[in-house]
Amino acid sequence: MSPAHPMDPTTRSEHDEHPDRRRWVGLVVISVAVSLIIVDSTIVNVAVPSIVRDLDIGSTAVQWVQESYTLVFAALLLVFGSLADRLGRRLLMVSGVAVFAAASVLAALAPTGELLVLARIVQGVGGAMVLPTTLSLVNANFTGRERGIAFAVWGSTIGGMVAVGPLLGGWLTTSFSWRWAFGINIPLGVAIVVCAILFVRESRDAVHAGRIDVVGAVLSVVTSASLVFGLIEGRTYGWWTNAERLRIGDWSWPGPLSPIPYAFALTVVAGVLFVLWTLRRQRAGRSTLIALDLFGIASFRGGSVAALIVSLGEFGIILSLPLWLQNVLGYSALQTGFVLLALAVGSFVASGFAATAGQRIGALRIVRLGIGAEIVGVAAVGFVVSSSTPWWAIVPCLFVYGFGVGLATAQLTGVVLQDVPVERSGEASGAQSTARQIGSALGIAVLGTVLFTSTNTLLEHRLEDAGTPSATATQVADAVVTSSGGAIAGLREQDPSAADVAAGAFSDGTRAAAWSAAGFLVLGLAATLRLRSRREDVDATAPDGASATAVATD
Repeated sequence: MSPAHPMDPTTRSEHDEHPDRRRWVGLVVISVAVSLIIVDSTIVNVAVPSIVRDLDIGSTAVQWVQESYTLVFAALLLVFGSLADRLGRRLLMVSGVAVFAAASVLAALAPTGELLVLARIVQGVGGAMVLPTTLSLVNANFTGRERGIAFAVWGSTIGGMVAVGPLLGGWLTTSFSWRWAFGINIPLGVAIVVCAILFVRESRDAVHAGRIDVVGAVLSVVTSASLVFGLIEGRTYGWWTNAERLRIGDWSWPGPLSPIPYAFALTVVAGVLFVLWTLRRQRAGRSTLIALDLFGIASFRGGSVAALIVSLGEFGIILSLPLWLQNVLGYSALQTGFVLLALAVGSFVASGFAATAGQRIGALRIVRLGIGAEIVGVAAVGFVVSSSTPWWAIVPCLFVYGFGVGLATAQLTGVVLQDVPVERSGEASGAQSTARQIGSALGIAVLGTVLFTSTNTLLEHRLEDAGTPSATATQVADAVVTSSGGAIAGLREQDPSAADVAAGAFSDGTRAAAWSAAGFLVLGLAATLRLRSRREDVDATAPDGASATAVATD
């Protein structure tokens, strides 16, 4: 651990006369920066049906509009977490917001699905620069009870914005265009950059500054990319044998085996090589992308596993709900946003509850209570989903789910980082954020596959049972799945009975996705049972400044 370095008096700014006020204003700025990333992700969820219609993209491309962002986000978090420690956490955060806003311009103007995916990739780079730096800035600037409050503000912002995003996206998409769902990021980005420079103090870790592990970075990207590719494209190209040939230009995938087994094999090989390479560099005393000794800290190890599993269950279901609400129930994007607003209300209520109850019952119990509420809420969604479900039946389920998200998200981060030395907060934040984002990516991939595969299989079989020729049933099922449910509206004009069957199948697919999410959340809750919260009691009673503080310079 490095000692805290006092600031040079000659470089103090006028804001340092009120350091406490500046820290808390800076916390608001940091939280808004996180909101920019989260709002964009959830806005896109609501805008997806409009994007499908406007750009004429299929269900796999729909997943890639979201996955390309999340995948790049997850793959680069470790890299930027380490860079932030070396170059400056505020510098990386401000740079990331600028990159994110610039990519939003490209996304708003994208004329094709391919260019939209490219813009989302660049957004993922910017987002990966922002998230771990906000975590480490909070961890570096707050100690003891204040750190718990700061993490609650940071986490509650995430929980709230997961749901506020759909309402904003619904309004923009309905009243203007889905393109404005990306355009809104530009003025927000400018405001964040200006306020961050004014109110957020720079911090870095001079002790662990070293060369970035380029080989480790490449291996981590290959591991993440191949895994998510396999999960998303498995239903398209076949899980073992070729269901459809992978084509790139004039080249097509050779041989009888699908590319998916090779992708999963590459995941295993690259993952093992990443671990071996990191251990080798660590033994040689060289810098690594992630210090594996962090996983020797029980709270960090167990909390990261729990965060990955919980994120898998949390964010995967957000893909299917907007599609079901709009394409099956016929809601507009704005109406969908209002329904999903119940998530935001639940999250905001949770933030107040966590602030008052957290000091009494402890952060770890709050996390378990939150995950339990998520399980109840998302399982209830599965029970009430049907092609005729009224809006008032889904709202209480989403409120309970949002309440759980608010509790778990706000406190789990603090539990994961509670025993991590502050000077290593950047790499630790990047590691646990990577766990979350890999969980989110896997959630979208796995639950998206559950949704579309279940819908396809059920719809095809039900149409055949109703007397529809097999070839026609396959064609209808493919059309519904390829359009992510958008073809149901056209079916109502051509064949109302087939449309009813399609709506029922899509609802059942949504139910399967919801119950799968609940199952993953149960595993996440089980993972928290091995966690023990020891340091929070020490921090709560220690005098301010007893914990290590980060190197801070203006």
